[in-house]
Amino acid sequence: MKQKDFVFNIILLIFLNLLIKPFWILGIDVGVQNQVGAENYGLYFAIFNFTYLFNMLLDMGITNFNNRNIARHQHLLHKHLSSIITLKLVLGAIYLAIVFIVALFIGYRGFQLWLLFWMAINQFLNTFILYLRSNISALMMFKTDSCLSILDRLLMIIFCGLLLWGGIINEPFRIEWFVYCQTAAYVIAALVALTIVVIKGKVFRLHWNLPFCLMILKKSLPFAILYLLMSFYNRIDSVMIERLLPISIGAEEAGIYASAFRLLDALVMIAYLFSVILLPLFSKMLKNKENIVPIVRSSFALLFVFSITSVVLLEAYRLPVLELLYREHIPESADVFQYLIIGIIPISFTYIFGTMLTANGDLKLLNITAIAGILVNICINLILIPRMHSVGAAIASLSTQSVVSILQTGIAIHKLKIPLRNLPLIPALIFSILLIICVILLKNHYNGHVLWALLISGCIALALAFATRLLNLKDINLCAKD
Repeated sequence: MKQKDFVFNIILLIFLNLLIKPFWILGIDVGVQNQVGAENYGLYFAIFNFTYLFNMLLDMGITNFNNRNIARHQHLLHKHLSSIITLKLVLGAIYLAIVFIVALFIGYRGFQLWLLFWMAINQFLNTFILYLRSNISALMMFKTDSCLSILDRLLMIIFCGLLLWGGIINEPFRIEWFVYCQTAAYVIAALVALTIVVIKGKVFRLHWNLPFCLMILKKSLPFAILYLLMSFYNRIDSVMIERLLPISIGAEEAGIYASAFRLLDALVMIAYLFSVILLPLFSKMLKNKENIVPIVRSSFALLFVFSITSVVLLEAYRLPVLELLYREHIPESADVFQYLIIGIIPISFTYIFGTMLTANGDLKLLNITAIAGILVNICINLILIPRMHSVGAAIASLSTQSVVSILQTGIAIHKLKIPLRNLPLIPALIFSILLIICVILLKNHYNGHVLWALLISGCIALALAFATRLLNLKDINLCAKD
């Protein structure tokens, strides 16, 4: 894939996701929290992250291994598909059993377990969709994968929107309805993705092959360990808030954290989209010994502009933005948000350089960085959550993401011999300084219209990115071939 094709597919993927996912997060998700309250949503958010902690059992690293492997050897899709789908079903049953055993052990009961069951089913369906999409992106069908990336959220918007605003119910919205809508959307999206993959793989039956499954699990084990470690340091915060604090405030503090985390999660989704294309692309290019520096430069420039602009704008206008979204606990959410949102910068670098190491097969090094992240996260959370509640968890999250990003970026640049002179570091620094100055000056004339202020600031950021040559018009060539 040429550099212009990479940029085109990234822009297409981001454009489609910007059409759907912000409305899902800032419209539906926020609407649900406003309807059910911080305490009920905090319970949902804590259980969601609890089920997420065990996602490694659902995938065992198969998705990332499969993406890298099929991108390098596309003829293996027909051979692997039936057995891996069967293996995924077996792993799903094991996952459900372990999640319920641990949930009972830590004190989940009654309605909590009912929510847990459906959210665990949703986690299985989500990882199954991601596995199916890994085959599609590995075949370099990036436009098809882009459409599939928004299908589940589009369906959720339709289902939840009807319940929230469609006038079809006569009672207050309940948090379990939110979970059921997700289940229905995931089922439909999984069937669509499965149909596409079956057509491409020419496979029509399930097949259990124990020696093959053991071989796949052995090869994907390093990916599984990495996924488990990353899940812990990315998602343990809200679980620790809800479990470490007294029952009278634990769920509410988790809800406050969720309010601040939601915007970070929306931005992370955009950064994550880069890795969707970069992993199979880097895998194929490294196998063929092609020069990856132009792709690294383009992705660095695009993600730097995106992450720095997001942080500067949202730090400057965090209170009016949160007032626009929520009805309660706004000052408390703003206190959490000011630390949490900075995390998009190190996370963005991780999606470039961590993905590069994954494509190169350096899983041992990645696992070491993830272990370092877990140690930092748990230690800081144990110290700060009892004293500072959700604000302490936000500081722990930012510290963790920064440590992991610095380690992975340094290792990738050294191991893959990426010349620093090929990265636009000076333009990036100049861009950041000018953007901060412009946003401060604009904020001094802010008259209460936060959306207009954000729009104008975003346009200024884009103009500065081209003016400083951080972004280059030559790189953004939309004459890409499918």
